[in-house]
Amino acid sequence: MIDLDYLRAHVDEVKQNCANRKVKVDLEKFLDLDQQRVTLIQNIEQIRGERNSIAEHMPKANKEEKPGLAAKAKQLKEQVQQAEAELQTIETDWRNIWMTIPNLTHPDTPIGGEDKNKILHTWEKPTHFDFAPRTHLELGEKWDLMDFERAAEVSGQKFYYLKNEGALLEMALTRFAVDQAMKAGFSLMLTPDLARPSVLEGTGYQPRGPETQIYSIEGHDLALIGTAEITIGGYHQKTTFEAADLPKKYVGVSHCFRTESGAYGKESRGLYRIHQFTKVELFVFCTPEQSEQFHTDLLAVEESIFQALEIPYQVIDNASADLGGPAYRKFDIEGWMPFKNAYGELTSTSNLTDFQARRLQIKYKEGKKSQFVHMLNGTAVAIPRTIIAILENNQNQDGTIQIPAALQPYMNGKKVIGQV
Repeated sequence: MIDLDYLRAHVDEVKQNCANRKVKVDLEKFLDLDQQRVTLIQNIEQIRGERNSIAEHMPKANKEEKPGLAAKAKQLKEQVQQAEAELQTIETDWRNIWMTIPNLTHPDTPIGGEDKNKILHTWEKPTHFDFAPRTHLELGEKWDLMDFERAAEVSGQKFYYLKNEGALLEMALTRFAVDQAMKAGFSLMLTPDLARPSVLEGTGYQPRGPETQIYSIEGHDLALIGTAEITIGGYHQKTTFEAADLPKKYVGVSHCFRTESGAYGKESRGLYRIHQFTKVELFVFCTPEQSEQFHTDLLAVEESIFQALEIPYQVIDNASADLGGPAYRKFDIEGWMPFKNAYGELTSTSNLTDFQARRLQIKYKEGKKSQFVHMLNGTAVAIPRTIIAILENNQNQDGTIQIPAALQPYMNGKKVIGQV
């Protein structure tokens, strides 16, 4: 959530920012509730002060005064209870609106929807074939790398089995991405696959409601995570660091679960859009002065991984309406996907500034002054889409698939899928 003092002092700017992000927020109602809340808090404090004065005076009062003082104290107690009940109702509505106000936006972010996304640069040209290329589904069937039909019988649509070299590719990609991140100074973490709704809300995700992409566990105060961003972000909730202890850099491995409701069409086929997948996530806790540079650094780590995997890609600076609520700025790496004959998102990296930290109460202290940390995340590798890119971009006319040299040491030295 954004800083309240900043919001109160820059209402027009916040209102324009909401419009740029195409987020509907009733700021007038919020500010009205905010004023009611402040007034009630002041009234409650004043009444409590009167009660404290009566309590202090009571032992010194004579017999004639005490009944009147006791009656006044009782009246004030009832006033406090009534005011607190009213405050609780107002604060619920006030906080619900506050939670929907998006983060501020980086001044260099393009304004508009997805059509305004800006291509910052590309690496290598899209793969060209002098034969009709197969899709990853056709290649997977040919070499027995994946099975969607049996997974549908066991778990439902949009689940899958990875088999043989398909399974080895997942493990190879996971270990390769982790090794690259650790070389860049990130500490390894294996995270839980479930989190409390309060942690999801703290990181900016909706655990419930018609627009949620989250699976909630019936009968338990838990939900399956959609990304390790949630569990790593929650790891330091209610923590105050010393400034000298920052930055904290983590690389986390987790399963990710998403309902993907409403995802249909050609691009949702196969491994591109599924309910469960493995992802290697990068995460940084740092000071505000450090966050811009770390955002650049996260993108550089991601690019180094996909250059080593020899996947053609372009880097996108996401437009304001395509950021999501928590992000101040977001870069995507879109890899070339022959089955789409277009680029498709492989990774993203976001600077959340203090948006998540304010919700999760994560601060740092420098001297006697404390303030909220900045939090950033980035996908080192989302396994299924990366497997798509590897299979489709590296196929030969006979259907065999060249394994990128960077992955061969993790594949028992195997260089080609489809050859003994």
